[in-house]
Amino acid sequence: MKLFVHALCLSFALAGGAAGAGPAEEANAVIDRWVATYSANDRDALVGLYAPDAILLGTTSPMISEGTEEIRTYFQDLPGSGRKNAIVERRTIVLGEDAVLGTGFYNFARAAEKDVPRPSRFTMLIVRRDGRWMIGHHHSSPRSASRQ
Repeated sequence: MKLFVHALCLSFALAGGAAGAGPAEEANAVIDRWVATYSANDRDALVGLYAPDAILLGTTSPMISEGTEEIRTYFQDLPGSGRKNAIVERRTIVLGEDAVLGTGFYNFARAAEKDVPRPSRFTMLIVRRDGRWMIGHHHSSPRSASRQ
């Protein structure tokens, strides 16, 4: 009986921990996966983080990439590139139970450029659809050194 009580307490504790994650934590986990997947140069996994109808305003693109195939095309040079990304500063705004805005600064680096950081800024709208959190909108642009 004592073993049963301990097992029951453990299952409640584990369930409470998983259920305790709110929209901000869930959205930040998606953003963290984006950074890790980009840095692993895994284009397919990266594209899988975006909603099928997501919009990407990429750091180096003069156009809007909309939908899975256009986002896949935007990241076509990522595999094997040695590109890395690291978040420097982040803010999170919960818009509702199914939408969170993450924004901040991150640095891109390329092995071909001796990993010199390229400061950029980002905004990601993370949405929950059918129980899954994904990127619905992503804007990234170079960060200016100072206000002029």
